[in-house]
Amino acid sequence: MRRVLILGGTAEARALAAELHPRLCVVTSLAGRVTNPRLPVGEVREGGFGGPDGLAAWLAAERIDLLVDATHPFAARMTASAVAASAATGVPLLILRRPGWTEGPGDTWSRAGSLEEAAALVRERARVFLTTGRRSLPVFAALPGRWFLARSVDPPEPPVPANVRVLLDRGPYTVAGETALIREHRLDVLVTKDSGGPMTTAKLVAARETGLPVIMVNRPPVPQGVLLAESVAEAVAWVQG
Repeated sequence: MRRVLILGGTAEARALAAELHPRLCVVTSLAGRVTNPRLPVGEVREGGFGGPDGLAAWLAAERIDLLVDATHPFAARMTASAVAASAATGVPLLILRRPGWTEGPGDTWSRAGSLEEAAALVRERARVFLTTGRRSLPVFAALPGRWFLARSVDPPEPPVPANVRVLLDRGPYTVAGETALIREHRLDVLVTKDSGGPMTTAKLVAARETGLPVIMVNRPPVPQGVLLAESVAEAVAWVQG
């Protein structure tokens, strides 16, 4: 039976594991950065590999036949490790990335190439809905004269600055709920990453309907020369083919 390693942590990774198991031996690797993650079917491995060399050694030791990088679109370091490990071992690699979001009628978006660029776009005295993850908080919290409603799955590292209110929550979200947050906290701008997917699009719809401007952080580019799938169905076809 062929062995497939899925670098996971996303809804797409869980769906792919469900499609392939039990016809193939599926191992899903989770980085272990989220408390109580949603677990896929099949075998689960938690924790890092120790960089590309560690991943390459693991692929060889476990006799992995196929490698699918279905990590978050902003997990650039893990993707780079997957590319390097695939090249070193000859294990075929597919990157599974859901498409990013596209601005539509009624949206007011500004694009930023990095978190730092996004922070520079936040005007003074703004009340900011920050949904870029707990590790990005230091980039924004140091800005004087701003207030942040920062939403994340797990708490950020203490101490939390006085100008930040942390909202612990996990999607999917509703448009009504996001609209209520925007109005309750009198928010001026939404800062988010171009993660794509349906689980968190409600905030974009709520922003459109309330006239809230959005600062959208662009995702890292997919490495050149690597096979890319934008859907679970495409990834299943690649594995089976």
